[in-house]
Amino acid sequence: MTKKNLIPFTGDQAVAYAMKQIDPDVVAAYPITPQTEIVMNFSNYVANGQVSTEMIPVESEHSAMSACVGAAAAGARTMTATSANGLALMWEIVYIAASTRLPIVMPVVNRALSGPINIHCDHSDTMGCRDSGWIHIYCENAQEVYENTILAIRIAEHKKILLPVMVCQDGFITSHAVEGLELFDDKKVKDFIGEYKIEDPLLDVDHPVTYGPLDLQDYYFEHKRQQGEAMKAALTAIPEVLKKFEKTFGRKYDFIETYKLDDAEIAIVAMSSTAGTVKFVVDELRQKGVKAGLLRPRIFRPFPKEKLITALKNVKAVAVLDRSESFSAEGGPLYTDIKAALYDSGIRPLISNYIYGLGGRDIFPADINKVYVDLQDILKTGKVKTPLNYLGSRE
Repeated sequence: MTKKNLIPFTGDQAVAYAMKQIDPDVVAAYPITPQTEIVMNFSNYVANGQVSTEMIPVESEHSAMSACVGAAAAGARTMTATSANGLALMWEIVYIAASTRLPIVMPVVNRALSGPINIHCDHSDTMGCRDSGWIHIYCENAQEVYENTILAIRIAEHKKILLPVMVCQDGFITSHAVEGLELFDDKKVKDFIGEYKIEDPLLDVDHPVTYGPLDLQDYYFEHKRQQGEAMKAALTAIPEVLKKFEKTFGRKYDFIETYKLDDAEIAIVAMSSTAGTVKFVVDELRQKGVKAGLLRPRIFRPFPKEKLITALKNVKAVAVLDRSESFSAEGGPLYTDIKAALYDSGIRPLISNYIYGLGGRDIFPADINKVYVDLQDILKTGKVKTPLNYLGSRE
C-alpha cells in the first residue's frame, strides 16, 4: 500500500514530493521564507524532467496568484505555494480565485504577518483569509502535509465544491523539521487524483465563456451566495473524498481528530503542530488520573460545527488555543467560531481562550500543563475567571 522504508523529509520537501506525484499542469510561484524550499525542491523536479509542469517564475506573489487564476480558468490543474506577507500580497487575487470557483491548491507555510517583521510561525496569515472562500486544512506533521496535499486536489476539483484549497503547516516547526515519511506509489497517486477536466475552459473558442466580469447589483449577490452554497456542499462532499482516500491508501481522515476525549472532563482544542505537544501532556495527566483530552480541528473551512459539538458534548471545561490574535477583544478566531457553534447547541461547557505562540514563541509542555491546571480550577469553582488569556507572554 505504501513504501515500507521511512524517507527523511522536511514538511516543505513533503509538499514538493506530493506535487511531483501530482504533476500539475502549471505552477506559478514566488519564494518567501519559510515556504521557499517547496518551490525550490519542486523546480528541481521540473529542471530534471521528472514532471511535465509548466513552471512560471513571477515577480511577486500577486503575480503568482494572478497567473494561477488565468491557468486554472484555461483548464489547467494549477498549484502554487506561499507564506505570510506573500499571502497578504496575493490578497486581492485570493478572493478572485475563490469567487471564480477555481480549484487551485496552495500549500501555505504559516508565518507571522508583519509588522514588526517576523519570519517565524503563527497563524495570522491564513486566519486573515478565513473568510475569503478558500477551504482550509491544517496539518500536525509532515506526513499529514504530504497526504493532505494529495487530498486537496480531489477536494478542490470535486464537482460539488470547485473551491480553492489551502494546505497549512507550521513554519519551521513542521516545514523545516525532518521526519520519516511513508510515501505512496506514484501510480496510485495519479489514479487517485485522476485527470482534471474543467467544464467551461476559457480557451474553448467554440463555447465562449466570460471569467472575471464586472458584476454589479444585478448578479453579484447571487454569485456570493453560490460560493456560500459550495462551502456548505463541501461538508458532505469532503467525506466522499476521504472515504476514497482511505480505500486507496489505508489512511483514515476526518474534519477533526479526537485524542482521549471520550471520557474527558477537561479538554484543549488546538490545531497543527501544537496538537502533538498537547497529546504528550494528556498522556502524562492520564497517568495521574486526570481525565484530560484533545480536540484537533483538521479542516477549519468549511467549519465542521456538528462534528465539534458532538466531540465536546461530554466535556465540562474547554480551553481553545489560538495561534493568532483577531484583535476583536473577544478572543482568537478559532475560539469565537467554537463559541458561536455551541451557542444554540445545548452543549455549554465552561470555555476559555488562550492566545499563544505569536511570532514563533515556543509552546512547551509546561505551558500546556498550566492550561489543564486552569481547567481543573474552572471545574472546581464552576467559573471562568479570565476568558481571554495570553499563554507564554510576559506581562
